[in-house]
Amino acid sequence: MTATTDTPHLAAAPRAGGGISGSVRDSLVVAKRNLIRMTRIPEMVIFGLIQPIMFVVLFSYVFGGSMMIGGSTSPSDYRNFLMAGIFAQTVTFATAGAGAGIADDMHKGLIDRFRSLPMARGAVLTGRTLADLVQTTLTLVVLAAVALLVGWRTDENVGKVLGGFALLLLLGYAFSWIGALIGLSVRTPEAATSGGLIWLFPVTFISNAFVPTENMASWLQPVAEWNPFSATVQACRELFGNPGVSPSDAWPMQHPVWASLIWSVLIIVVFRTLAVRKYRSATA
Repeated sequence: MTATTDTPHLAAAPRAGGGISGSVRDSLVVAKRNLIRMTRIPEMVIFGLIQPIMFVVLFSYVFGGSMMIGGSTSPSDYRNFLMAGIFAQTVTFATAGAGAGIADDMHKGLIDRFRSLPMARGAVLTGRTLADLVQTTLTLVVLAAVALLVGWRTDENVGKVLGGFALLLLLGYAFSWIGALIGLSVRTPEAATSGGLIWLFPVTFISNAFVPTENMASWLQPVAEWNPFSATVQACRELFGNPGVSPSDAWPMQHPVWASLIWSVLIIVVFRTLAVRKYRSATA
């Protein structure tokens, strides 16, 4: 007689659902995880709200009355001119938080755990950026309420105003992919925060956000006018009915809505591609 033993059947490892639907499902799961994490650390949201509120109050009451907008030094005129710039600055400064969050996940080894799961490779980054978009939306709602309290007003219909906020969120989402790439390229969350802010200051201040570009040096004006940040700010001013000053003849200033859409989509395509590629090499 020959003794035989049964060999246990090893179950195959689960595979990720293929196609776009599987990628979307995985991205939403990761986004939910990040949103739950935000609710459990409320100081992240609170501190994210304090800074833009301080900018609104300080710029409105410190510089209001000393800036000439359209030949007037009226504080209310400057507030209407200013708010689109403050909104745009707020959504882009969220880039630093996105980069720091991804760098923290990398540092703790969480990204490697995600990689071992049957999920789409780009879902980790997409889910993170979607969660950041939700937080940015909340920040914009609170900031808009504060702006109304200090005297900001719109002169267009609700549809155009909502369109302006949609452009702001699209710009913020685009910049969050830059933050994702930075977060994957550094070793610590502290470095990601510094790296996420150091380039944002020239982008936001060499623009039409806080002063008209006509007041800048002649060689600096084209840089400001072709800045993606400036295009979104100018588009929001038109959609909010807060033009302030006549735009220059530069194409992005004459067609700011289209320029804002083109810039934002281009940034998403380029930096999402680079970030996903970096993610694959960083976790290989």
